[in-house]
Amino acid sequence: MPFKKLHSDIQEMLTYLEIVTPTPFQKSCIPVIKSGANVFCTAPKDSGKTTTLILTTLQKLKFEAVGNAPRAIVLVKDKERALELYDTFLTYTRRNSLRVYVGHEELHIDLQKSEIFEGVDILISTPKTMNKLFLSNGVSTSQLKIVSVDDADFLVQNMPYTAIIAITQSIHKCQFVLYSEEMHPKLKRFESSFMEYSKTVTV
Repeated sequence: MPFKKLHSDIQEMLTYLEIVTPTPFQKSCIPVIKSGANVFCTAPKDSGKTTTLILTTLQKLKFEAVGNAPRAIVLVKDKERALELYDTFLTYTRRNSLRVYVGHEELHIDLQKSEIFEGVDILISTPKTMNKLFLSNGVSTSQLKIVSVDDADFLVQNMPYTAIIAITQSIHKCQFVLYSEEMHPKLKRFESSFMEYSKTVTV
């Protein structure tokens, strides 16, 4: 069972949240992500993609706060989804030292930079805002271990597509995981840039 092979503190949290049985998607996807490969994760709505994203992020960070620079980045479509995912992450981390930060277009970029500088483990943001942070040297990528994209279907639009290409050019030696409902041809194009040697899990 994928949950049995997660960090013991994560298993304890899952028990507390009464999450005991992995979905078919989670059974297939979690072991592949844990292997460290770049992964396209494709499944219908309500297959457990968001929970998988959270669990594998926490696992990658060994469920503990370390240093000041972000070790995980989660990219989302818009402010509403960023805040929603932030709240969901807090459900899992509220009894833990991990620091989760959310950024979006309506927050001044200098404010975000100063708050991130104070120390962040997981950074949730939109591609547009993340690109601005990178361009202004507002985020260090030196400790980055994993970048996940929640509901990546939105990346087929030109502006987010261009933004994520720019972002990934500033990141080296990092695992990328894209979650989507469908495997769009435009998402497949990422194989020639940051999703090289990727694996695909489809349920």
